[in-house]
Amino acid sequence: MNTLYDDLRASLHGIWQRRWLALAVAWVVCVLGWLAVTMVPNSYESKARIFVQMYDPLSSSVGIGDADRKASIEKVRDTLTSSQNLEKVIRSTRLSDGVTSRKQMDGAIGGLAKAIKITADQDNIFTITATARSMRLSDAENARLSRDVVQKLIDIFREGNIVGNQTEMKQTLTFMDQQLSVRQNELQAAEQRRLAFEAQHPELAQGGISILQRMEQGRQAIRGLDSDIIAAQSALAAINAQISSTPQTIAATGPAGGLRGQLSQIQADLAMMRARGLTENHPDVIAARNQIVALRAQIRQEGSSGVPSGTPNPAYASLESIRAERGAALQALQARRVAAETELNQTTAAQLSNPQLMQEAQNIIRDYDVLKQQYDKMLKDREDLRLRGQVVSVQGSAKVDVLDPPVLPRGPVAPNRPLLLFMVLAGGIVAGLGVAFVAGELRSSFGTTSKLEKATGLPVLGAISQSLSPAGRAEQARKTRNFYAASALLGGLFALLMAMEFIQRGMIA
Repeated sequence: MNTLYDDLRASLHGIWQRRWLALAVAWVVCVLGWLAVTMVPNSYESKARIFVQMYDPLSSSVGIGDADRKASIEKVRDTLTSSQNLEKVIRSTRLSDGVTSRKQMDGAIGGLAKAIKITADQDNIFTITATARSMRLSDAENARLSRDVVQKLIDIFREGNIVGNQTEMKQTLTFMDQQLSVRQNELQAAEQRRLAFEAQHPELAQGGISILQRMEQGRQAIRGLDSDIIAAQSALAAINAQISSTPQTIAATGPAGGLRGQLSQIQADLAMMRARGLTENHPDVIAARNQIVALRAQIRQEGSSGVPSGTPNPAYASLESIRAERGAALQALQARRVAAETELNQTTAAQLSNPQLMQEAQNIIRDYDVLKQQYDKMLKDREDLRLRGQVVSVQGSAKVDVLDPPVLPRGPVAPNRPLLLFMVLAGGIVAGLGVAFVAGELRSSFGTTSKLEKATGLPVLGAISQSLSPAGRAEQARKTRNFYAASALLGGLFALLMAMEFIQRGMIA
């Protein structure tokens, strides 16, 4: 342990003896390194986030879906960084300084394309990043240049969006007019064929309705009449059941009137039981029927003795009128069904008599209907496009909103100059110490008596310390002061460079 400690002290002493060499090496390394660091220009970066919503004039007209709209949004990247737009940016900023030939312009466009980065945060939100690090511009000018490049890209994209889409909209409307004219000619030819066929065979195509359509309409009418007839029959059966349980006359006074009143009440109760769903085998129904039979027998016996039977029942008369009305409605529905069935049979017979002619009529009318539907849809689409074209001419085919406008950067993003300056200083100090240590190891002298004993194999009897005269000590002190001053000067130069870096950053406005 003592040997290791002695070796360390000897090494440090050797470095101290060669301190001027170490300081000179540190100065050379630091000066060269700091010059290299200062030659690296600062890179200033400005960002902006924009929202782009595409409006395609043919989207809703020809069935362009979401996938096609996403493909259109992907074109925003290429549009923003196109050579034409980049050239406009260069000519409107400080990047055009010194650009006099086409070759220089192409080089400037290539450099600007590398300095611009466009990323999609979402489907229609884009982040535009521009970096400026021109060596012929100051830090403040580079910072403003990065912001101006982003702003010019947004402005040029907006202008191109509004102006460039007017021609596209005109071409779209011209294409729609051409297609509409073609459909109109085809529709007129189909209409002439239909009119000529109807003139030759009026019994097959009446009012533009084909024989198959008339057959289907006849079947639907018969199905509807069948449903109505069933409902009418049910209503008539219900009123008949109600009439059967309603007495025709109402007894006046006397015993007969009391019996008839009881009979009417029991008959009404029986009708209510049946309406509730009680069967004929239910005990209550059986009891009511037995009471009705007994009362009717008593009434017949009283009637044979000359007692008046009673007055007409107004409720019974009202029910009879309702039954007559419902019976007439049922007969009318049955008559209509017979007529509809007869017409359907006639239409079917006409179709079976000449199937080829029927097929021809069906094809003619079908072609006419399809062409008319296409023509009407295209006519409506053309008017919608014309109205949309007026909006696009004013607002453009894409809505561009700036979510985060570009701002002036307050500091460079690269390089980290303070860290580089410190690393150069540390590297210079380490290099100086290393050179001094190596130089000491290469000398043939020995720093300690133990090293001398190990090298020679002979015992060392003693060591004599260096003794200096007053003049020598004064000279040594002066050299030490000069060394400290030179070392402090190196540190002061580092502090000056750091201060200049921060002052330069603070001057950016």
